[in-house]
Amino acid sequence: MADKKRIFIVEDERRIARFLQIELEHEGFETATESNGKRAFERIIQENYDLVLLDVMLPEMNGITICQKVRELSDIPIIMLTAKDDIEDKVNGLDVGADDYMTKPFAVPELLARIRVALRKHSDRNDYEEENEISTRYVVKDLVLFPERFEAQVKGELVELTKKEYLLLEYLVKNKRNVLSRDQILQTVWGYDYIGDTNVVDVYIRYLRSKIDDRFGDKYIHTVRGVGYVIKE
Repeated sequence: MADKKRIFIVEDERRIARFLQIELEHEGFETATESNGKRAFERIIQENYDLVLLDVMLPEMNGITICQKVRELSDIPIIMLTAKDDIEDKVNGLDVGADDYMTKPFAVPELLARIRVALRKHSDRNDYEEENEISTRYVVKDLVLFPERFEAQVKGELVELTKKEYLLLEYLVKNKRNVLSRDQILQTVWGYDYIGDTNVVDVYIRYLRSKIDDRFGDKYIHTVRGVGYVIKE
């Protein structure tokens, strides 16, 4: 396929993950794999994939939780992989936003067909939203955010942002005029269980200011000393 779709295989059984990788790449897809649930969630949010094959039983964070958390931020197609024919796993997966599920062991041709259907539905939905202009937008002065595309524009010009930069900017914009502390930002954008240097917020704020405030000569992101950050109109 000319425009290769990227599929993220989240599976902790190395043999199964490798098997899926070989079959999908043979069909012309690009693939990446991850065996740890917590790292998988972070990569889904930070990196760009077209579809996720998501095992239910994973270390550190299970597939149901991952799907639920991803759905708060993205509509990326997700196909759950269940280890047994368990109705509860299937129902839970669909309830939290999975597009489909497969029970192991499964036939590769059926999995490929379900992948194609999920990708087509997602593409059709995005095309419909664009044609009918029903997609959500967030606006502050000349800044416009398009959540479905993780895209930001200022005065009609596209601003190139990483996914994490976009998520931080969207959180600030959705809470415009409200001062957000570093802890609030860390918990929402990096995750409640993030363990790392809180200075990461300041670093990403500098990235955003460089790409938006400095580039377009207008101040959007304000610092409230001793408290945090706020976007003002």
